[in-house]
Amino acid sequence: MRAKIIKTPIPEGAMGWSAIGEEEINAVVSLLREPQNLFRVRDDGKPSNCEQLEKNLRDKTGAAHALFLASGTGALSCCLTGFEIGPGDEVIVPAYTFIATPAAVVDVGAVPIIAEIDESLGMCPVDLERKITPHTRAIIVVNMVGVPARLDAIRAICKKHNLILIEDNCQAIGATYKGKYCGVESDAFAWSTNFFKVITCGEGGVFFTNNERAFQRGVYQSDNGLNDVGQGHPFDDNVKPFSRCGIRGNEIAAAVLNVQLGKLDRMLKHTRGLKKRLFSKLNTPVNYTPQYVDDPEGDCGFCVNLIMNDETKVEPILALAESEGLPLHKLYEAKLYEGGDLHIYSNWTPILEKRSANRLGYPWTDPAYEGNAEYSADMCPRSLCILNRTVRLLFNINMTETNIDEFAEALNKIDAELE
Repeated sequence: MRAKIIKTPIPEGAMGWSAIGEEEINAVVSLLREPQNLFRVRDDGKPSNCEQLEKNLRDKTGAAHALFLASGTGALSCCLTGFEIGPGDEVIVPAYTFIATPAAVVDVGAVPIIAEIDESLGMCPVDLERKITPHTRAIIVVNMVGVPARLDAIRAICKKHNLILIEDNCQAIGATYKGKYCGVESDAFAWSTNFFKVITCGEGGVFFTNNERAFQRGVYQSDNGLNDVGQGHPFDDNVKPFSRCGIRGNEIAAAVLNVQLGKLDRMLKHTRGLKKRLFSKLNTPVNYTPQYVDDPEGDCGFCVNLIMNDETKVEPILALAESEGLPLHKLYEAKLYEGGDLHIYSNWTPILEKRSANRLGYPWTDPAYEGNAEYSADMCPRSLCILNRTVRLLFNINMTETNIDEFAEALNKIDAELE
């Protein structure tokens, strides 16, 4: 039996959770030793963990406002509610994103419209403009697996049609575009800090915006419509409270995330270096084309997506990769959940079947909605074609340059053998 190219053990791990250490543990223990401070609203005049985190997030990203929340989905709902998007409105989302993106649209009473992706694995600007109707109010562009989408083109379309632009950066914490953090130059943006994300507190999210009125509405969206007393946020009495659900972030999660935020630059420096090293050692590809990246410097660097030129070569290259010990996997058939990967629109059964939380079938049957959203599992054929041809390598913060050098050697070998 011939030796595999991959000889060095591949470290297990991910991004945020692999960086958790004594600092996060001490931050939580310190808080629990003062249980009277477990609520984000304190009466001793000192900033809570949530308030300190929000300040650190503003300082880090340059966004004027940041609100720590219970989830990334909740952060998206605050983005939408902040700009009064709801019944009667359509919001365009890409065909490749977690189901949370269209779910947030439904949650605020608006109707999601699904647009094709392109070889960036982000929203296709051409199909985006094709999907705009008189009912379109907003676009949610998603920067998947740490890679910025075609943001210049999408921002130009939103400006042309006077649409709100929201960036879903739940998988792209720390990603930048043209030197600025993704989202800062859009109307609002969202982070997710759940277990799988770049930095994590187990579960959480952040709503960002530069618009003060939208921010205050987002606070009400998250906090049962109560006046913002004692949370350190701007307050304008002209923006009246309204009642929604309670999705506040909590102090324990904020304590963890404050520490994680301090580790973000170091983690991304490592993964960005690994990705650049891999591409510097790859031969000119024969059977695949790397994912198009609009701003390579802003890419988080933890995922390498390769789009096979011929779908019939996908299974053979995966078999060759396995024979060399290379952890190359097919994107489209990843069975993360029973019934299929919920990052791919064709598996969004609750959306495709217009399943409602109420007996009247809202938001699709809301009298305020005069559009005609129709869905099917094959409605975005280009997206399915691209995703079905995509294979990927995932990097983590424990991998070394030796691992990457062996990955490159193996990938060059199997690409040549497949010719």
